Amino acid sequence: MKTLPCAIACAALFGNIGNVCAEGLFIVQSPAFADNAMLDSQYAGNDSKNANCTGKNSSPPLVWSNIPPQTQSLALVVHDPEGNKGLGVTHLVAYNISPAATGFGPDALRDAKGFTGGKNTPGTASWYGPCPPPGSGAHHYTFTLIATDLPPTLPAGLTREALFEKLKGHQLAAAGLIGRFGQ
Repeated sequence: MKTLPCAIACAALFGNIGNVCAEGLFIVQSPAFADNAMLDSQYAGNDSKNANCTGKNSSPPLVWSNIPPQTQSLALVVHDPEGNKGLGVTHLVAYNISPAATGFGPDALRDAKGFTGGKNTPGTASWYGPCPPPGSGAHHYTFTLIATDLPPTLPAGLTREALFEKLKGHQLAAAGLIGRFGQ
């Protein structure tokens, strides 16, 4: 039974702030921001080639609970649908995540710890923080955690689209979290 370890993980990350981890629901949350809240500027990208990337490129901690019992691996995708003037920007493609994991600590996504890295829109295999242009409004960074029945053997370097092709018919459930950021 994973209820007790998930409760302990939630308490450790969120402290005693009430019923943050919903009983029985597959959820993903962050102690760094509430769902649909603004992300701190430290999570923005840091890229000398892009004047809009003025953050520290820190990645937020995440915690999840109540994955389906048949889960053999998890995948996490972070996508900005407003990025690239509406064509979207993928900031993270991570998969082969162990079903025993209950989250990622601060900067684990940036440092590529605990997952196989796919290829995000900028071409990296780890977290690439938000870099929206000034005046484009607050973009929505959708963190989607997918439970799958696939063993953790997918090859490195899959794009978001290629990962989704591999997951078709193998996805068990998904949980989401949205962080917003704008300049």
